[in-house]
Amino acid sequence: MKYRLPLLLYFLLLFVVINGCSNKVNNSVTFQNLSDGTILANFRGNAIEVSSGNSATVQEIPKGLYNYSTAILTVPSGTVTKTLQGATSGSMTIAAGTKILVVYSSTLASGSYILTASLSSSDDQSTVTGQ
Repeated sequence: MKYRLPLLLYFLLLFVVINGCSNKVNNSVTFQNLSDGTILANFRGNAIEVSSGNSATVQEIPKGLYNYSTAILTVPSGTVTKTLQGATSGSMTIAAGTKILVVYSSTLASGSYILTASLSSSDDQSTVTGQ
């Protein structure tokens, strides 16, 4: 009888430790292509091809600072020039639970194809300096 309470507390503590310390890092970066062409996202040494209307998600990313860049693979017919604008390249700060979305859109006017990207994150991506 006198061992029941300590044994119960031991198993309760063991349960909390095992379930509270997950090995998975629940974070992700999603490249969503709403443009008229196919894009190529270079992230963590991988070339990720995303066709028009589709998205690609990278999960289980170790925490840290990562660079990414974008290239245009295919464009609509009638395109004379290609231009990248916005968050088509840069860096991302990944921590536990970070969710990042990079959305690509495009315009085509007078033969000029413009691919624009915007980045949104569940975490603050700015870096504080000088403190």
